[in-house]
Amino acid sequence: MNTPKIAITAFSSISPLGNNNDEVWKKYLDKKHCFTKHFLDGKDTSVAMLDIESKQIVDEIRESDSKYKFLDNSVLFALAASRKAVQDAGWNSDDVFGINIGSSRGATDLFEKHYKEYLETGKAQTLASPTTTLGNISSWVAHDLQSEGPEISHSITCSTALHALLNGIAWLKSGMADKFLAGGSEAPLTDFTIGQMRALKIYSRIDQDIDLWPNLAFDFEKTQNTMILGEGAAVCCLEAGEKENAIAYVIGVGYATEILEHNISISAEADCFQKSMKMALKNIGIESVDAIVMHAPGTIKGDLTELRAIEKVFGLKLPLLTTNKWKIGHTFGASGMLSLELALLMIQNDTFIETPFSEPKKLDKSIKRVLVNAVGFGGNAVSILIEKA
Repeated sequence: MNTPKIAITAFSSISPLGNNNDEVWKKYLDKKHCFTKHFLDGKDTSVAMLDIESKQIVDEIRESDSKYKFLDNSVLFALAASRKAVQDAGWNSDDVFGINIGSSRGATDLFEKHYKEYLETGKAQTLASPTTTLGNISSWVAHDLQSEGPEISHSITCSTALHALLNGIAWLKSGMADKFLAGGSEAPLTDFTIGQMRALKIYSRIDQDIDLWPNLAFDFEKTQNTMILGEGAAVCCLEAGEKENAIAYVIGVGYATEILEHNISISAEADCFQKSMKMALKNIGIESVDAIVMHAPGTIKGDLTELRAIEKVFGLKLPLLTTNKWKIGHTFGASGMLSLELALLMIQNDTFIETPFSEPKKLDKSIKRVLVNAVGFGGNAVSILIEKA
């Protein structure tokens, strides 16, 4: 059976880098991270928050409709990113398209506030349930965009956004949809979330007032976990077939799950990543992959095991390796799509974005094919290979 090519016709995000693709790219070209200190879990904590202009955009959306005043930031972030992506793709109210925007933790801030109030008063607010349900995100985006297609929300931890992309591709290739909006959104900068990461002993303890790079997400010789959380959302518009306005095409997808030894385990050589990358690269010469945007969350084991998996798959001739966690932190369920955004921007601008911890690479060829990795608790890995249109 002939299956259609999958075109990416637009992408958009709202993150510590902003909400404008050109501005996001400019900020990737400098070596400044987006971390700031915020008082969480009883102490000053390094986090990556939305920039001022992005916060204003979110506030404007919140005030634009009385119903939106009660929504969690994870939903509002998704609305901001989705509006711009659909506009850039040229979709209108007559288009029928599917929506799959997931989140690792969902309405984190709102849930914590409602639960705290319940513990204090013994009563729950009327809108506590509908505004903290995980399916909240895609349904509100569909309402906002007046979409009549299928709407799906899910949580598959940190690979959520790329699983949304997988779902969109499946719908398109099945012929059940012609267009699909896929992505992830996360607003995890809350006391309880940070407390959980500290309990796992994976959150950064580096003092950013002293150390220039509090998140050494690409330093494979670090001696302590340095993960820092960030907030944001990212989506892309997918269409079946070749399109004149295509930015890139998805030419390979892969996925795999490991057998767990414990709740957050991953094998020494990340077997799930090896399998997902090999699946994405099926019938494609590995030498044609120009770069990989790694998941690399900033944990000692997570970063190193992914590197070992890449070495197993690619051998001695590794593609260029990078990540965006040193720049915007780990955005949980949105991270895979924000990594895809970096891959798309590198292809569009034919420029490789290095991390501050990498040895400078001499680029002797164009950036045409980029592999993007994501994995979450439970060893559920996804790899997406994209190619310049």
